[in-house]
This record gives sequence, structure tokens and C-alpha cells, in this order.
Amino acid sequence: MRITDLLDARSILLDASPKSKSEALDQIVDLMVKSEKINDKEAYRKQVYAREEESTTGIGEGIAIPHGKCDAVTKPGLAAMVVKDGVDFDSLDGEPVTLIFLIAAPNTEDNIHLDVLSKLSVLLMNEEFTESLRNAKTVEEFMNIINDADEKEAGIDERLAGADEESTAEETTGKVKILAVTSCPTGIAHTYMAAEGIEKAAKAKECAVKVETRGSGGAKNVLTAKEIEEADGIIVAADAQVPLDRFDGKKVIICQVSDGISKADELVDRVINGDVPVYHAANGAEVKESNSGKSSGIGHQIYTKLMNGVSHMLPFVVGGGILIALAFLIDGLCVDMNALSAADRGNFGTITPVAAQLKTIGNLAFGLMLPVLAGYIGEAIGDRPALAVGFVGGLMAANGKSGFLGALVAGFVSGYLILLLRKLCDKLPEALEKIAPVLIYPVFGILGIGLLMNFAVEPIMGAINTALNNGLTGMGGSSKIVLGLILGGMMAIDMGGPFNKAAYVFGTAAIAAGNYDIMAAVMIGGMTPPCAIALATLLFKNKFTKSEREAGPTNFVMGLAFITEGAIPYAAADPLHVLPSCIAGSAVAGALSMVFGCTLMAPHGGIFVFPVVGNALMYLVALVVGTVISAVLLGVLKKKVA
Repeated sequence: MRITDLLDARSILLDASPKSKSEALDQIVDLMVKSEKINDKEAYRKQVYAREEESTTGIGEGIAIPHGKCDAVTKPGLAAMVVKDGVDFDSLDGEPVTLIFLIAAPNTEDNIHLDVLSKLSVLLMNEEFTESLRNAKTVEEFMNIINDADEKEAGIDERLAGADEESTAEETTGKVKILAVTSCPTGIAHTYMAAEGIEKAAKAKECAVKVETRGSGGAKNVLTAKEIEEADGIIVAADAQVPLDRFDGKKVIICQVSDGISKADELVDRVINGDVPVYHAANGAEVKESNSGKSSGIGHQIYTKLMNGVSHMLPFVVGGGILIALAFLIDGLCVDMNALSAADRGNFGTITPVAAQLKTIGNLAFGLMLPVLAGYIGEAIGDRPALAVGFVGGLMAANGKSGFLGALVAGFVSGYLILLLRKLCDKLPEALEKIAPVLIYPVFGILGIGLLMNFAVEPIMGAINTALNNGLTGMGGSSKIVLGLILGGMMAIDMGGPFNKAAYVFGTAAIAAGNYDIMAAVMIGGMTPPCAIALATLLFKNKFTKSEREAGPTNFVMGLAFITEGAIPYAAADPLHVLPSCIAGSAVAGALSMVFGCTLMAPHGGIFVFPVVGNALMYLVALVVGTVISAVLLGVLKKKVA
């Protein structure tokens, strides 16, 4: 696709004379409507004005690139207007605007037009090109100037990728090495103009440079761990969120995307002079390499992908968990559990209308937890196309028998499935390759993950659950202390996964059979891990990151409400140390519950159902002992964080 494919001759005006910015916007919106690519003029006009309120699109040097992306756009398009005498557009440099390009982007996943728009954005940084457009006598000449430049100029991503490392190792020796990341909210124009500005400024000062662009089409020219390690400075010119943890310990300038356009020289000078603060990530460095320059090991790579899923999952765990806990609290205060039938006790948390509302909302948030985990693990591997595939796999795990462990598998499988599809699509004709992100990846990715979950992941986890349940049933007549030890420990093995669910189902089945001591051991085993993590974040602050410490106290609420999943983010981030610690404390708590003869007739509720717990005081003692044991082990086993 060429730039002129988006530019209709009816949408070009070479002698405009608006008196104000709003008049200029109204005129160029009218031009766009003439191209018949807008089905609702007013809706599109409002979107253009809304974008302008975020920050001016007058980028300086007499150029403005307003844009709007919404459902009112039926096809991607461009409109152009030359204002001979200029118009005040609140530009970054305060100068009047004489050349305006308006972008119309449909609100779809079809991003074929984005490469074209990014190329136009970069061409507008060329003064000779823009001056030629201003002086064009006819619409035909205007179009021909764009066509000629389109043929000669290489694509922005092709140029920004940097030269091959091996062939230019000697050329970059001794040079200041600058990396940059650019991104704007819509990811259409400013992202690429800032990239062009930084690249030109760096090369003018004989610096080695590479720019990562994060536009609507996804991240391109992604910076490698080796490049980050060797960089003298990094410029992040972005008005949208970009991953920064990988820059931990490096000199980083964080600024608006407009600064990358208008202040590129100043930014590059700061890097050259070393006038740049060192960036410290909240979660520590996630992407590091050894001094030898070799890529990190497979274990560390898996960890970084996993952390992407965990960090996005945490808000759902915290928000949903606290709402569920409030539901239990309200029912615990308003309802006499002893007066309820066995069937009504199973509905604890939804008995009063307010509690039912809170628990419904909390359950919905919890229902998103595993799809989000799988989706963002997939995204870390296969970028945006893997996000939808991971969501589907995680949802199947949540609704099936595989639970948390199934979602982990789904996340990694979805990412590598997209990488496989991407390699296969590289061999397709160019026309088909361009539609792969919007057609081939979603269709075959979702189909692939669905089949794998149905015929591989779910059957295996289902078999594990069945085997566990059969084993527990066979142990029913043996030592209750050993049974409590095993059930309590199982509740902490995967915290909501198949082991946890197997123990819980066994406990609820025991209630139906009139054996109330088993459910007591199960629930206390599930309450211990979150409480222990909350206590550990208070006692051993140097063993947890800042974000983990901040989220830690909420686990007291979740643990006391019997929401074991509150510990999942901590277990996923450091399973080798967190899981053994939690399993030990939960196992002891479960065994003590049996020793003290504690019983429980409600299948859920945590501390809010203590009024119906047999020997409640000693049950609390068992919980405290298990919590302290796990917290101390966490303090001993976990490594210090920077």
C-alpha cells in the first residue's frame, strides 16, 4: 500500500485560509468527509477534537497532524490542506501551521495502513519534502510529490532497526551508544516522528542509535538485552505506557513523545554529556545479561515472561479478593450460621443482598485472573497477537479442571504458537503476510490453543485430580493427623489449582458425609499461605520488592477470608522458595487442626465462619502457628532484593 492510496484527490485543498485552529480542524474534517470514508461526521469531528485536547498535534516547523480513530471511520484515509498565510495551531514551537495532514483510522484490528501513515509522518520531518508540498500548484502535482518521495524513502522500521552488529562492530567502537523508545496514545504519527527526530539528532552527532517504536501495530525493532546492557543512555519519549523494568540500573531520560520531535537535539546532548539519572525499576531488573554478552539462560527467560502475566494478574486478585472477603464479613455479621440449614451454609457469602452483590462482582474479577495471567504471558512471548490466544486458553483452564497450572501452560503455549505462525507466514506472499495479524493469527491461534487445552492439558490435569481424590478417599480411615498434614499441604501446593481443588472437594464431600474435621484442616491449610506472605512482607522487607511489600498486607484480608489465590503472585514470582515455605506452614496448621479436634460445617468463609468452628480458640492457635512457620521460612529461604 502506498501513501496516495489513502489520500483522495477530493480531500486536498491547496489554498485554505482558516482564521483559527478550530476553523482549520472543521475545514479539514469536511475535506475528509468528501472522500466518503466517514459515516458519521459529527462523531469523527468530536474524536479529532478529543485527541487535540490531550496534546497539540501541531508538531512544529509549520506542520500539524491531527487524527481521529473511531467507529465513524469506515476506511483509513488522509486529508491534506495547505494554509499559505499560516494559522495559529498552538504548535510546540509557537509558529503558525502552513501544512496540515488529517488522519482517519478505523476502530478495528486491521493495521495494514499504519506502516503507510508512519512513513508519511517521517517524510514530514524532511524540510525539502514539506516545502515542495507547500509550493505545489495543483492537486496532481501534490500527489506526485508524495509518490516520488514514497518510492525513494525506506520504511521507518527498516532504518531504525540499526545496522547488523557483526558488520558494524568496528564502526561503533568508541561511539556513544543511544537507545530510544517512542510511543503515543494512538500510535499512529507522533510515535514515528519522534523516532525519526531522535535518530537524525543522534546520527548528526555521530552516535550509534537504535529506536524501538511502539505504535498501534505493536512493538517493532525491540531492544535486545545485549543492546540495553551496552547502551550509554536510553531515551523514552512516550505518552503511553511502555515496559521500563528492563532498563533497571541504566541511565534513562523519560519525557513526552513531543520532546522526541521538538527537543531531540537536547535529549541526545544530555546522553552524550552523561546528564541522565539512573532508572531503578520497582520490581528490579527483569532483563539482564551476563558481562560476557551472552543471552540469558532459559530459566531466566521463562521467569521474565511469567512476571509479565503475574504483574497484570495482581489487580484482579487483590480487587476481587477483597470484595469477596467483604461479602463474607457482611454475612458473618448479619446471619446466625447455627440457624441455617446445611444447604444454606453452602451459600455463605451470598445470603444477604449486599453480600451477594459484592461476591458476584468479586467472583467476576477472580474469573478474569487466570485468563489475564495466560494472556499476558503469551503477549510477552508473541506480542499482541498472542494476547487473545492466551485469554482463550486461560479461560478454558479457569472453566475446566486444570486451574492455575493449566493457565500457566496456556500462556506459554499461546506465545510460542504465535511465534510458529509468524514463521510460517513469513513464507507467504506479501499481500497475505500483511493480513496475518488480523486473520491468520487469531483464527489458527485460538483454534490451536483450544485443541491443545481440550486434548492435552485438561485431560492430564483431570487425571491428576481424580488420582488425588481416590488416594485421599483411601486414606480416610488412617491417621487423621497424617491426613490433616497432607490436606493442609495440598492446599498450598498450587493455590487454587488441581491439588488445591482436589483437597477442597474432598473436604466438602466429607461435610456431606458428616465428617466436619476434614473441612477444618482443608480451610486452615488454605488460609495460611496468604497470611504468612503478609506477615513476611512486614518482617522481612529486604526479601520483597516495593510492589510486593505494598500489596502484602492485603493478603491478611484474603487469608482470613480463605482466599488462597492471594499468594499466587508471590509463588509465581519465586516458586522455589515460596512454595516449600507455604506448604510447610499449611501442613503443620492442618495437622494441628486435627490434633485439637477442630471441626467446620461451612465449606468457605475463613475467619467469618469461626462462630460455627468446633474448638475455635485452638483453631486460631493452629492458624497462627502455621502462619509463623511459613513466614519465618520465607525470611530464611528467600534472597534479598536490590
